[in-house]
Amino acid sequence: MKTVGIRELKNRLSEYLRQVRAGESVLVTDRGEVIAEVSPPGQGQTDPSLPAPLVALAKRGLATLGAPPDASPYKRLPRSRRGRHSAAQLLEEERGSR
Repeated sequence: MKTVGIRELKNRLSEYLRQVRAGESVLVTDRGEVIAEVSPPGQGQTDPSLPAPLVALAKRGLATLGAPPDASPYKRLPRSRRGRHSAAQLLEEERGSR
């Protein structure tokens, strides 16, 4: 795993992203303190309840881990508010007598 400062990363971003694409992880530092880790997709934090072989496959890019069972992939839509007017009435009001 490589370590790079913010300025160096900014100046050579394309080079470091090529390395990440090749499977390497890069630690980003600010004044010697690690503040971020850039790694290929699927190599982030994993659920500790997942089997180790599955996590290893995901880290190598051979599997994709799904969302936790309780995570909703869709945001809840706000409840519709029923108005006093129907759509036809609103259109008639908007258009007037043409």
